Amino acid sequence: MKARQRAERRGHLAETVALWFLRLKGYRLLARRFKCGSGEIDLVMRKGSTTAFVEVKARHSHDAAVFAVTTRQSKRISAAAAAWMARDARAASGHCRFDIVTVSSNLRPIHIENAFYGDR
Repeated sequence: MKARQRAERRGHLAETVALWFLRLKGYRLLARRFKCGSGEIDLVMRKGSTTAFVEVKARHSHDAAVFAVTTRQSKRISAAAAAWMARDARAASGHCRFDIVTVSSNLRPIHIENAFYGDR
């Protein structure tokens, strides 16, 4: 199996782990892999009046996963979130934030709320 395919499979597995982890915390899935012209969001979740735009990163360590979210990537996620809010009035009128769920090599997830701001 090619390295790119392995990385893609690992990413999909990490997204599934993150999705179930967040569901256990009371979040509801609104979209998975939301794409638009300006970017992509791994998971769009809602809990109460809060909409969370979640970036999922699978790395050997949680620190490596957090540092893998670059400024350029956060801007693309922010732009995609703006596109989401343009079509979802509840998200636009409620509280929105940008979270990261890191998934280590042993599939242990850690949820970081407000991991970055949309305007950075």
